[in-house]
Amino acid sequence: MNYNEALKYISDTYKFGSKLGLENIKKLTELLGNPQDKYKIIHIAGTNGKGSTSNMTHDVLMASGYKVGLFISPYLEEFTERIQINKEHIDKDSLGRITALVKEKVDIMVKEGFNHPTEFEIVTAIGFKYFEEQNIDFLVLEVGLGGRFDATNAISKSLISVITSISYDHTEYLGDTLEKIAYEKAGIIKENNDVVIYPQEKNIVDVVCEQAKLKNSRIHLTDKDDIRLISTDIDGQILSYSNKSVFDLENFKINLLGEHQIYNCLTVLKVLEVLKEKGFNITEESIRQGLLSCKFAGRFEIIQKNPIIILDGGHNINGVEYFSKAVKRYFPDKKIILFYGMLKDKHPEMIIDYLTDISKEIYTLTPNNPRAINAADLAKLIKEKNSSVKVEALDSYEKILPIVKNAGKDECMACVGSLYLIGDIRTLLNKK
Repeated sequence: MNYNEALKYISDTYKFGSKLGLENIKKLTELLGNPQDKYKIIHIAGTNGKGSTSNMTHDVLMASGYKVGLFISPYLEEFTERIQINKEHIDKDSLGRITALVKEKVDIMVKEGFNHPTEFEIVTAIGFKYFEEQNIDFLVLEVGLGGRFDATNAISKSLISVITSISYDHTEYLGDTLEKIAYEKAGIIKENNDVVIYPQEKNIVDVVCEQAKLKNSRIHLTDKDDIRLISTDIDGQILSYSNKSVFDLENFKINLLGEHQIYNCLTVLKVLEVLKEKGFNITEESIRQGLLSCKFAGRFEIIQKNPIIILDGGHNINGVEYFSKAVKRYFPDKKIILFYGMLKDKHPEMIIDYLTDISKEIYTLTPNNPRAINAADLAKLIKEKNSSVKVEALDSYEKILPIVKNAGKDECMACVGSLYLIGDIRTLLNKK
């Protein structure tokens, strides 16, 4: 296959839906020779913060001299973002060749009576095989949905399991309480594992710890008191971290903005402590360098300063809450003009109050995804919740361009919501 044929084959498997379970992916990886067992894996699950935690971990390991794979989902602008090594996307020739190999194995599976793998299972298998071929040292592996039955959990072992911030999302699959969701996320924990947990509510931590103990795994809790904000502005955050038994880092910088990123960083530092204790070459200099180099597109990303334009993939209630807090912190005197689009299953009705609270005007858009809520329906929903804010539905992304062009000095443009929306808007604005 060439690159375009590979993308078509992968996208055509979208019709097989999203099925939680490991039988198919384990059969597929078995036919590929179980490539996922050939490298050291840091497996990351959670509702929010997976991407930021994965990227920071990847960048520090890279700065430490390792060859590091990164598997993320979804992509923002280009499919190859999903499979990276040391910040280099999978090349298009390799994607085509490995996709053809995976298709051969899928055809064998179907002939043997197995269900056709889903899109995510196929992409996961492609990633596993590519990373094996490239002989990586580490794979930073981000869970797609949940954990216990996610395709990434086809791995038989991991070096560290990381549980990031947990909140309500995908409740139709994962359960309707935080404890049920935490149980599903904790399903990535393996026997005799090391488990790092983002600082969060005790009921969530207790569920994860219980699952870790059942697997004879070591628990590494994070403590908010170990990290301190020295200063913050739109160019980054200066932090200090103290745990003198391993690292003592004063005045280091991260580019990622918002209070939640401080605690994502704290989680990463705990992961690095565990790795150093295991004998890996992690130095304070490589931590500083890796965190400073880490940028994560579409996560409270300021892509222009005059006028200010922010892109943020806050696609559930906690993500939008973090976004709202960050806007208030960094732009307290600006009038916020908001572009907003969501998927139906993300419960936009629960999110609207956070957005109307900070916005002068809201323009709704329809993300390019079958699960999207229509812009007109979303605008109607917002008006029903708050009639005092100006709300207008836009029928194309291009219609944001004159609004941005005519922005005043006291205004801030922000696009928030589904990553499918954010990626398309980012591409449009960069072209223009």
